[in-house]
Amino acid sequence: MTAPPVAVTIVTYNSRECIAACLDSVLDQTGIEVEVIVVDNASTDGTRDVLARYSGRVRVIQNSENTGFAAAQNQAIFSSTSEWVLTLNPDVLLQRDFLRALVDAGQSDCQAGVVCGKLLRLRPDLTRPELPKIDSTGMFFTPPLRHFDRGWNDLDSGQYDHPEYVFGASAAAALYRRKMIHDLSLEGDFFDPAFFAYREDADVAWRAQLQGWRCLYTPTAVGWHVRTVTPANRSDVSPEINMHSVKNRFLMRIKNVTRPLYRRHAWAITARDLVVVAGCLVFEHSSLPAFPRVIRNLRRALHWRRHIMERRKASDVYLDSWFAAEPAAMACPKAVAYEEPAAVVAADQA
Repeated sequence: MTAPPVAVTIVTYNSRECIAACLDSVLDQTGIEVEVIVVDNASTDGTRDVLARYSGRVRVIQNSENTGFAAAQNQAIFSSTSEWVLTLNPDVLLQRDFLRALVDAGQSDCQAGVVCGKLLRLRPDLTRPELPKIDSTGMFFTPPLRHFDRGWNDLDSGQYDHPEYVFGASAAAALYRRKMIHDLSLEGDFFDPAFFAYREDADVAWRAQLQGWRCLYTPTAVGWHVRTVTPANRSDVSPEINMHSVKNRFLMRIKNVTRPLYRRHAWAITARDLVVVAGCLVFEHSSLPAFPRVIRNLRRALHWRRHIMERRKASDVYLDSWFAAEPAAMACPKAVAYEEPAAVVAADQA
């Protein structure tokens, strides 16, 4: 069966060390037609020189300033027309059948607005660890409204080798259905540009769940990711990203939380809020600007909220089932697996 084409959208910002390997893995995909769009957010490290080598194979949009991941992804997404869109970080490498496996799974399930695969850890020098460790097998939320990647840093021992529904997908490598993109967008924005960077994929995942879309995880799609932002390495992350992380936590809640969900987990949510506020006041002063930024964006966030809640389809019971201390998942019809022709497999093994 012929698979529909996929638009692969990548945002670069000083990504010279990894973008060539990423693009090579995308252009080497088998069994599917790929349109590649890169939005460069005013890189100064030679990224644009690397992108120039892919002229004719990759469409490049060059911004004069760093508009952030969310806004730049919107640029790329809405400059394409394919039925499926893969948002991809420049520090991700893909197995040759990654896209075909994702699309086949998505085509097999009309409820799936998002499809994600198994991402494994990749070292900063783009080499794979001797023992495969998981980077993400989808996203989950906890009662304090924190979100994490399922299986992060666990050894991959086959514990996630079956398809299932998960709450959402990491935008490092998430396949979105065009119909869902239009359904979730407001005034030409799919990702909320007020987020700038970080948590924008969690916001999309929550909005998708509210509006009745499913996120399908399929283990047959395998990629590798260099993860630079984790809960454990906050001190090593740039102050600006940490500030956006704090701001976006509150913007995401203002837009998406329902009253029953908030009431049910009010103690856990409040306790976490106090930890965040105290941390900014005592240890992380560089994140204090997050709070006036939330206020400045409040009107826009409430505008988003009205749009989301007017279109809400999910019940309170269903939504609450996703917010648990342990990663939640739901059974789904088995995704359609794609097997490469023997000649391609042999070439990979050579």
